Amino acid sequence: MKYLLLVLVILLLFGTKKLPELGRSFGQSLREFKDATKGLADDEETKADR
Repeated sequence: MKYLLLVLVILLLFGTKKLPELGRSFGQSLREFKDATKGLADDEETKADR
């Protein structure tokens, strides 16, 4: 029930035309964050190998 209410509020705030754009932006942000954290982990592994 909470999630349905949340979805309705989001639809009212942003409208149906903006939702795909917001989803795309959110996905790109997650990918960039994942790549950055993976890069940091790789850097730590190379430092540990030295």
